Amino acid sequence: MRGAAELSFAEEVDVARLRHIRPRHYGRIVAVIAILAFAAFLIRAFAIGRIDWSTTREYLTWPSILLGLVNTLWMSVACMAIGIVIGVLCAVARGSPNPVLRVVAIGYAWFFRGTPVILQLLIWFNLGLVFPYLGIPGLFTVRTVNVITPAIATLLGLGLNEGAYASEIMRSGMLSVDHGQYEASKAIGMSYLQSLRRIILPQAMRVVVPPLGNEFIALIKTTSLASIIGFSDVLRNAQDIYYGNAKVIELLMVAAFWYLVVVSILSVGQAMLERRFGRGFASAAKR
Repeated sequence: MRGAAELSFAEEVDVARLRHIRPRHYGRIVAVIAILAFAAFLIRAFAIGRIDWSTTREYLTWPSILLGLVNTLWMSVACMAIGIVIGVLCAVARGSPNPVLRVVAIGYAWFFRGTPVILQLLIWFNLGLVFPYLGIPGLFTVRTVNVITPAIATLLGLGLNEGAYASEIMRSGMLSVDHGQYEASKAIGMSYLQSLRRIILPQAMRVVVPPLGNEFIALIKTTSLASIIGFSDVLRNAQDIYYGNAKVIELLMVAAFWYLVVVSILSVGQAMLERRFGRGFASAAKR
């Protein structure tokens, strides 16, 4: 009887007239206060610190800084292009029925993923200690130190290293495509390479684009390691300036500013690419 009375009372209550009580998230409030306090502490520290911000503004558009920024950008684009080409080839080799190609692709990824990037840069830059001359004996030879400049060593070191990671990204994208797509392409008479180019790789791009975008953004920052072998990127040129005027933190803020600008622009471009390649999948998920 009591249950029936409570049910009838609940049915008579107008739910729309009930007062809505919002839950209080005390943990969020405490977290926001802590974050704001820490941000205020950082802002105050940099505001009252011994930083000459007028010097930072002056060197933002300094010719050598802009030249270093250009070097950083073209080196990153070139290394990423090399990495994507090698990554696609290694991913195809990993899925090939040829055991020799599979072993070579696995060994390549194992070596370049297993050694630090800075070590690879140093090895390429000092390659002349192992091979004093490059070329074909009797036809033409050239001294290795004349060929392996800081730019070439950076291109080889970062490009080959990026290829090892891109190969795993491309392989994961290809594995995400249903195996029935391979069988369907064979059924209509396509070769393995044709099915990759027309069916598999276009579908794999939805999975490949986000990690490749992250790799490219990371590569922009990894180029700063090339300063150790003399490559004139934005950080190396900033260091050359503060070695002369002793404005260390001011020039480091200049380099940080340009890195943040470039990464922010690339992040927006990555988001646009992700939306474009995920258009059909997003609409299918909504349906």
